[in-house]
Amino acid sequence: MYIKKIVLKTALVLLGSATANNAAAQHIEAKNQTINVGQVMFRQPVAVDYEIHNRSSRSMHIDNVRTSCGCTTVDYPLTTIRGDEFFTVRVVYDAKQMGHFEKQIGIYANGQKSPYVLTLKGVVVDEVTDFVGDYPYQLGDLLVDRNVIEFDDVNRGDRPMAKIHILNNTDKPVQPVIMHLPNYLLADISPSEIRPGRSGEAILTLDTRLLKDFGLMKTTVYLGRQPGDKVAHEKEINISAVLLPNFTDLTDVQLAYAPHIQLSTTTLNLGPFSGKKKLKGEIDIQNTGKTTLDISNVEMLTTGIQMSLNKTKLEPGEYAKLKITAVEKDFKLAKEPRIMMISNDPQQPKIIIDVKAE
Repeated sequence: MYIKKIVLKTALVLLGSATANNAAAQHIEAKNQTINVGQVMFRQPVAVDYEIHNRSSRSMHIDNVRTSCGCTTVDYPLTTIRGDEFFTVRVVYDAKQMGHFEKQIGIYANGQKSPYVLTLKGVVVDEVTDFVGDYPYQLGDLLVDRNVIEFDDVNRGDRPMAKIHILNNTDKPVQPVIMHLPNYLLADISPSEIRPGRSGEAILTLDTRLLKDFGLMKTTVYLGRQPGDKVAHEKEINISAVLLPNFTDLTDVQLAYAPHIQLSTTTLNLGPFSGKKKLKGEIDIQNTGKTTLDISNVEMLTTGIQMSLNKTKLEPGEYAKLKITAVEKDFKLAKEPRIMMISNDPQQPKIIIDVKAE
C-alpha cells in the first residue's frame, strides 16, 4: 500500500468537528479520534498512529488530508482501501513550541465535502516529570492518588477542575477511560496511553451550567483500563458538588434589603438514646431580613436522620420549624451526621447543621 506524506503550511478551517464528522462518519471511524500524548520534550517530534476503520462495505479512497498548521505532517494510504478494512494514519508533531497544543487533521474521503477530524493534544516541556506522590487507592488494575472528588461551593457558570493521578501498575500499556460520565462532567486523560510503570492524569471538569438544582449533587463514575472495559464497584470514583446561588452582582442597596436567615442553633444535640429507638428535636428558623427568604434546598448529608420543614418561603419576621429525628440503628453508623440548607440569603447561602446524639 503506497503512503502519501503531506505538509501543509496553510491553516485548516474546520466548520465544526461535530458537523464535519457526521458527514464522513458513515464511511470511516477512528478507534481513538482524539489522542493526548501528554508531555513531549521540546524539539523532539512525536509520532502518533490513528487506527481507522472503513465501516462501509465498499472500497474507498482518501482524496485529501489537511492539517490546522504546518507544524504537523501526515502519512496516509494512497491506494484504495477495501470495504471493512482497517488502515493507519500517522501524524507527526514537530514540538518546536513550548506549552499546550491541540491540532486537528481533516480527512476527506470518497468525495466528501466535509472532513472526518482527528485531534492530537499534549504539552511541550523542557523536562518530562512524573507525579511523585503516593497512590493509596487501587481502581481495578490501576493505582490512583484519590477516589473522591468534591467541588464545594460553586456558582452557576463556574467550570472547576480536579485532577486524579494514575499509575499503570500492570505489565502492559493501558488506555484509561472514565466511564458513566454524566453530561455535566468532562474528562481528559493525558497521555491517552500510559506505559507500564508510568503515570498519567485525568482532569475532570464540572460544567455548572448543566446542573439543574441548587444544593448537593452526587454521582459515581468509573476508571476503566481501556475503552469498553466493564463497570465494577472496585473502579468507583465518587464525585460531589454543592451549587450555590450567586450574589456577587448585588448592589449595596440590594444587600441592605436582602433576606437574612437566622437559626436557633446550627448544632442540635439530641442527648443520649438510653434504649430509645429514636430521638427528636427542633430548630427554629426566622427571616430577620427585609424581603422574602426562600429556602430552596434542605437535604441530609448522611444517613440516620429524618427531617421535615413546615415552610420554605418566609416573609420578614416569619418563622419556620425544622423537625429532626435520629434513628439509632442508622445514626450510630453515620459519619458526622449533618444537614445542609440552601437559601437566598446572600450573606450565608449555605448553612450546615450538625446533629449529635449519644
